[in-house]
Amino acid sequence: MNVTGTGILAQLLEVALALAAAPLLLGWVDQWRARLQNRSAPPITQPYRVLHKLFHKESVVANSASPLFRITPYVMFGCMTLACAIVPTISTDLPLASAADAIALVGLFALARTFLALAAMDIGTAFGTMGARREMLIGFLAEPALLMSLFCASLITHSTSLANMVETITHRTYVLEPSLAFAGIAFTIVSLAENARVPVDNPATHLELTMIHEALILEYSGRHLAMMEWAAALKLFAYSCIGLALFFPWGIAEIDTPLAMLYAVPMLVFKLAIGGVSLALIETASAKMRIFRVPEFLATAFLLAVIGLMVHQLLEA
Repeated sequence: MNVTGTGILAQLLEVALALAAAPLLLGWVDQWRARLQNRSAPPITQPYRVLHKLFHKESVVANSASPLFRITPYVMFGCMTLACAIVPTISTDLPLASAADAIALVGLFALARTFLALAAMDIGTAFGTMGARREMLIGFLAEPALLMSLFCASLITHSTSLANMVETITHRTYVLEPSLAFAGIAFTIVSLAENARVPVDNPATHLELTMIHEALILEYSGRHLAMMEWAAALKLFAYSCIGLALFFPWGIAEIDTPLAMLYAVPMLVFKLAIGGVSLALIETASAKMRIFRVPEFLATAFLLAVIGLMVHQLLEA
């Protein structure tokens, strides 16, 4: 098999793995979160059951809804799927690696957020507008911190391509990089905020005055709601894979052979399992903060990422 054929195979395998494993990762996190809180844990396949139920229900759309409200679930799903395809999870030989870098990845997240906020305000309900305002506030603060975290890794590799970052960091001597440590903490904070996890938001609550993500999709039902929930799972999967690719890249295939990719799949599953348990631990040990404290929380992430950039410049000098 030539290089082009192997790259196409890796790209298709990554997309298929993301679509299939994203709900499973969400179920894994929910299961461990329930166990750590001494509650009865739902089955790990619960997100699949929810998606199956929603896809077989009728979608109810308000009479005042515009076409934007109807196409937003598909835009969200497409953006998150493309984001998962850009991130090197099992191989660095990806056709999309040369066409999209870290900046384009952040742009995809921003595009999805914009459509989501506009769709939430489209119906004109108070809760949807409130959720849209909160979502844009979080995005306004989280995107600069995310970019700074990615730039910190790009300074080490001298490239904004995620595939080049993975290859360069993998071949470096295994030492603790202070700049990457600061960037990793900042990226973790941003991931919690972007995926509506505790302490920024609680995905298990439906309290009107505290919810953010649920307020954005409150008017969706049926297959539209299923697409939104699946897109949210894909977003969590994408952020998890970005963190693993930048800060724990070992195990990702660099040799253009199917055997290397088959070895990378169980390594990815193992790392995602550890990451899911860590996320459940963070959520169990934390309490949801007030919305007015979120800017301070994300400003800390931006400051840590900037410190990482400065530390890298000082050490390189």
